Amino acid sequence: MTVLDEVRRSALPLTGPGDLDPLMERVGEARFVLIGEATHGTHDFYTWRAELTRRLIAEKGFGFVGVEGDWPDCERVHRAVTGDTDPFEALYTFERWPTFMWANEEVVQFCRWLRRHNAGLPREERCGFHGLDVYSLWDSLRAVRRYAAARLPHEMEPVIDALYCFESYGHDPQQYGLATRLVPEGCEDEVVQLLQAVVRAAPGDEQGFSARQNAEVVAGAERYYRSMMRGGPESWNVRDVHMADTMARLADFSNAKGVVWAHNTHVGDARATDMAAAGMTSLGQLARERYGDDAVLVGFGTHRGSVVAATAWGSQHHVMRVPPARPASLEALLHEAVVEPEVLFVVPPKWTRPSWYDEPMGHRAVGVVYHPERELRGNYVPTVVGGRYDAFIWLDETRALHPLHGEPWGDAEPETYPTAM
Repeated sequence: MTVLDEVRRSALPLTGPGDLDPLMERVGEARFVLIGEATHGTHDFYTWRAELTRRLIAEKGFGFVGVEGDWPDCERVHRAVTGDTDPFEALYTFERWPTFMWANEEVVQFCRWLRRHNAGLPREERCGFHGLDVYSLWDSLRAVRRYAAARLPHEMEPVIDALYCFESYGHDPQQYGLATRLVPEGCEDEVVQLLQAVVRAAPGDEQGFSARQNAEVVAGAERYYRSMMRGGPESWNVRDVHMADTMARLADFSNAKGVVWAHNTHVGDARATDMAAAGMTSLGQLARERYGDDAVLVGFGTHRGSVVAATAWGSQHHVMRVPPARPASLEALLHEAVVEPEVLFVVPPKWTRPSWYDEPMGHRAVGVVYHPERELRGNYVPTVVGGRYDAFIWLDETRALHPLHGEPWGDAEPETYPTAM
């Protein structure tokens, strides 16, 4: 049997939500399902991820969604989906670039569904929506200050000390990281005191948990920006460990099973890529190490299409062309082998699965900054797909998602569609 035959025999049809049944069976009673994306700007990844998540919530009782987003921004969405307001406004007010990751029509549709689902449940059983990421140093610090002023006035001193320390470096976290190359201690001591004070004093209710989490974000962000300027894998690892720890705290606090939405590079097991050789871990690896079969990792891939991304960090996003996958990649193999435009692969146990699952191949990864013309030199992570994921959703051709703000477009190809790619 040829490799192409093996791939075809492994592929399961994916034409509607009912075709996710084999993946639901693979999830079983797992506590965590981590669902990836090969880009941050693809409509089809978001909609299939939302479809799977709806079934996990409705049929298996998953109790929170944790995303690769900031805690303060997502806290507003959480209040909307567990309360009585439309989540559109909470998502529209996302301000930190790249806003299109969460301020988009696809996430609005999911969050409106989640609010409707929650409306019929007691408040303590409603499914939340939370940010796992580490970037929101200033927003989280200000949130801690507001909470302490209202609820913990006796703990204001360490909060103010941390605030003043960071203010002395300006309001740009990257400038703080740059400055600590010369003054290595930075605000670390002040942050430790802040975290200890909030963890010690905040009550065990939802508002107290949110305050403690914001303090954890401040601590994680301080470590992240300090390590980022030193180079190497440390800042990546700080970020993914923070996301794994936040996922665990949410599960413990809510006594609930959780779904995670993040890029394939976070969701997949780093040990099945060249990331491990570079000293990098991943959220997916940490989940497997901590929870074993209680963590299920789901990846995505596409051969070609369009995507929302930018050409530089902080610049205007655009719809860009995703060119056909480069030869000898996982995407090229699946495009050649699979006749159906959308299929599901549920990875069998290693001793029973076809050999193609364990062959290292390049696997496309597109971030918020993207240069399609450079695909032959980059954007591919050497991957053993059967080790990186427990399931893989293949979409041969995909479309760009629909941001809430920025340049408007419909499903038709916009006039500014790039041609020199």
